Amino acid sequence: MRKVTLEMLINHPIVQKYVGRSGMEHAISVAEKAVDISADYHVSPDLAAKAGLLHDIGHYEWYQDGKWDFEKYKENDIHAIKGAARAHKLLVRLGENLPDAKEIALAILLHTDSYLPEGTLHLHPLQKLVAQADTADEEPSGGHHYRKIDFETARQRIILLDQKIDYLIKTTSSIQQLG
Repeated sequence: MRKVTLEMLINHPIVQKYVGRSGMEHAISVAEKAVDISADYHVSPDLAAKAGLLHDIGHYEWYQDGKWDFEKYKENDIHAIKGAARAHKLLVRLGENLPDAKEIALAILLHTDSYLPEGTLHLHPLQKLVAQADTADEEPSGGHHYRKIDFETARQRIILLDQKIDYLIKTTSSIQQLG
């Protein structure tokens, strides 16, 4: 049984505020993509979805003259650092398993290399998965952050994703018990 569901997250004011301003539709799409590829990475679909949903929770609004300043964002952004801390704090407060909260936060921290100095990191499967799901949903000049979704539609997609995750966890657990 999962302690924290995606529905709990999307209903939380912190998620509505910060994920809402960075693009709720994008966040849900990344969560859906993350679940779809989680088996390829041998990663829990629950962790994949939470990291996908919360991956941009640390975004700062880089607006200039009422328009998103993509160049300023690319030059100065550290949203993954802020997002990892914000997501970890939220997940812990909601009662998430502590090692899982840490793993989700690290995936958020490392979902982009836009703020990292040159070099190579050895990424864990969840970290690779979130980066791949995010990249698959990106649009030029940050357009993915502008896609709109009303709250009820967002909530319905999250409920369906929670159901899919529960099914995948149950199915995987049943298969493991047979093996």
